[in-house]
Amino acid sequence: MSLIDIVKYDGTPDVYAWKFPHQELGTWTQLIVNQSQEAILFKGGQALDSFGPGRHTLSTANIPLLNHIVNLPFGGKSPFTAEVWFVNKGSVLDIKWGTATPIQVKDPLYHILVPVRAFGHFGLTVEDSRKFLIKLVGTLGEFSKESITKHIRGVMMMNITEIITSYLIHKKVSSLEINAYISEISSHAQAKIAAELDEFGIKIHHFYIENVSVPDGDPSIEKLRSLLNKRLEMEMVGFSYQQQRSLDILEGAAKNPGSVHPLFVGANLGSTLGGAFSGQMDRVSDAMNASPPPALARCPHCGTSGSAGVPFCSNCGKSMREKEPAAAEAPAKKVHHCDKCGTALAENAKFCANCGDKYHACPSCGADTAEDSAKCHECGTALPMSCISCKETITGGSAFCSHCGASQKQGG
Repeated sequence: MSLIDIVKYDGTPDVYAWKFPHQELGTWTQLIVNQSQEAILFKGGQALDSFGPGRHTLSTANIPLLNHIVNLPFGGKSPFTAEVWFVNKGSVLDIKWGTATPIQVKDPLYHILVPVRAFGHFGLTVEDSRKFLIKLVGTLGEFSKESITKHIRGVMMMNITEIITSYLIHKKVSSLEINAYISEISSHAQAKIAAELDEFGIKIHHFYIENVSVPDGDPSIEKLRSLLNKRLEMEMVGFSYQQQRSLDILEGAAKNPGSVHPLFVGANLGSTLGGAFSGQMDRVSDAMNASPPPALARCPHCGTSGSAGVPFCSNCGKSMREKEPAAAEAPAKKVHHCDKCGTALAENAKFCANCGDKYHACPSCGADTAEDSAKCHECGTALPMSCISCKETITGGSAFCSHCGASQKQGG
């Protein structure tokens, strides 16, 4: 068995991972690692030591982990078997991607399924050589640029459909206007895909979506464009969708005289058209009749300055033409007199100031009445009385007590 003196990679730069074809090595073997490369030593399927750019002698000082596995002696030239992998850690920036088939996206504005295609390019770098070899390369002897890009495209396309669809829905962007948001979508997609590729030790960068397009001639696209054009036309003349539908229905009814009365059709057509164009005509009329600003006038009520000729003040809301009339004087309150001595009773009095008799006010006119009177001597209203049973005050003339229910008739 011949032992290898020099281990190095002299292949093309488009290979990301390459296994040295021989495994018979010795502690004198020279390992040469080129710039932008990293070499990983494997033994029994286990990744041991890694080597950066430069010349390395596979001695026990350089491969301490291997010494624990095969018990290499210190000094001398001891043979052993191991695998050496070379990993290309240079960045590649020109990897192109694109959707093989259109993505079916529901337009969030018009609720129509639209086929969407997307394409662009990205770059990548192998950041963790051990993770890259163990998780992705496996037992292959070589892993080229074509192999890695094919795998990454698969991982990426699993996410790109969700990324574009969710963006359109959450941002309420029509599929016909998505190219205006390509930069923002690209940043969002790179962050999402980078998290997926980190599992394989790969770093993705410079991810760009160059274009998002819809196929020409597709029926759903033509319908969507027709709706968008109609909407723009309606907005220009002040039409709404509901007004357009009303107009279509009324025009259809007018063509079928038996369905609805012609006067009703004509009235509603006029109402629909008038409602659509009245705003535009009013603005034109206002512009034509515009006049210089009126002179200022002072409000006769609050003194605030305002335009002369306006009917109401902008500050107090009162008429600008006439002053508010003075409030009518409140009628004088009627003076009541004591039923015993005839002295005038003061307002809110409870007793007569002259004789001290209690003021028993009539609930209707307020006249002072005797304590045992059944009716007011001035207006004849039945006065409140005490229940003959429970002594609670009840309405005058009541046949029964509202508190105990007792009859108010003597002997009842």
